[in-house]
Amino acid sequence: MTKTLRFAPSPTGYLHIGNARPALWNWLLAKQAGGTFILRLDDTDRERSTEAYADAISEDLAWLGIRPDRFERQSDRIGRYAEAFASLKAAGLVYPAYETPDELDRKRKRLQARGLPPVYDRAALTLSAEERAALEAQGRKPHWRFRLSGEPVTWDDGVRGPVRIETSALSDPVLVREDGTVLYTFASVVDDIEMGVTDVVRGEDHVANTGVQIELFRALGAIPPRFAHHNLIVAATGEEMSKRKGTLTLRSLREAGAEPTAVASVAVLAGTSNPVRPLQRLEELTDLIALDQLSRAPTKFDPAEIMNLTAKTLHEMPYAAVQQRLAALGLPETQAEAFWLAIRGNLTTLGDAAAWRDRVFGAAAGEITDPAYVAMATGLLPQEPWDAATWRGWTEAVKLASGRKGKALYMPLRQAITGLDHGPELAALLPLMGRAKVLARLRGRSA
Repeated sequence: MTKTLRFAPSPTGYLHIGNARPALWNWLLAKQAGGTFILRLDDTDRERSTEAYADAISEDLAWLGIRPDRFERQSDRIGRYAEAFASLKAAGLVYPAYETPDELDRKRKRLQARGLPPVYDRAALTLSAEERAALEAQGRKPHWRFRLSGEPVTWDDGVRGPVRIETSALSDPVLVREDGTVLYTFASVVDDIEMGVTDVVRGEDHVANTGVQIELFRALGAIPPRFAHHNLIVAATGEEMSKRKGTLTLRSLREAGAEPTAVASVAVLAGTSNPVRPLQRLEELTDLIALDQLSRAPTKFDPAEIMNLTAKTLHEMPYAAVQQRLAALGLPETQAEAFWLAIRGNLTTLGDAAAWRDRVFGAAAGEITDPAYVAMATGLLPQEPWDAATWRGWTEAVKLASGRKGKALYMPLRQAITGLDHGPELAALLPLMGRAKVLARLRGRSA
């Protein structure tokens, strides 16, 4: 059977790295198996879902390198949920409940005060037809709950192994709100059935929900997909990631200059038996992942790890992989590759390349810290043509003439030519800059 996996975010905020984990795992496992990956927007929350966030989800996934094979919106499928709900209602598996949110909250608090789990008491099941009619006459509209069996639900989890959920310890889930909108628990099951989803990989915070959904799959006459619940990526403080809490987003990481493969490496490999590593292509991860590699313990996320990995990724990046992105710098076409190979080892983010372009090709001035020495060295500057051996030949001549060596030999020349005391090898920079520019800077002029 062909594998079909999905990622079903709600367009109610920007994706963060905790969301990237299931998105990438599902996409990679689908690619690994030659299967299908579906992006399915859980956009039935009319108040909080926005088109701007929907667009942002697609943009962020594309930035990571994820291109869905299929795109769906739950808001386009309202009729299908109504049909599925009607079948549950006909089978007597759902019931109307009339408590307000405040009344439910008071019930929960009373139970918690007594040290009891805040499980719904099924009071709605005891209402007579007359009592229901009286409540509706007051203007109350029911929400609809699915009646759990009370029996244990078991499955063999792809990460956790054998799992058992006691549905007797859970509240009957609300499937349909008072306003007729459906909740994720129900819509997701209907979608998974009709879209042929074979495997669901998601965070361990969904384990109890999976027990509920397995009962829903069976109530709708379907075989549940295979479930796997990965460990969560949490903030450095140990706090769970949340779109509502302003957790560092994929968008903010991109704006900070993070490389998408660095984000993907952390999102996928952190907390597995495979160490996080620099990647040049997202597809490299397909050979590195297996669900049984995932740890059960939460993985703490430090943004500095992504930025460090970004630098390492750039240091190894071939020119072909960055050629299109460098085009915006307006580099001389014949020198662009040599420029990249010269500077990449000194980059923290790709944005730093613009500063090195200005240093190498612009009219920046150097810094003359030892005028007499620099003037003497200027007189020994060789004629063109220049190549990778020019720097060595020139500094050997300066060494013989001055008796200097080490930092005393090289640093005043570097500062005069680049204005900095650090940077790429001058052996690579000199041929790019040319004799006229280097000579002008050695003489203290902008060039």
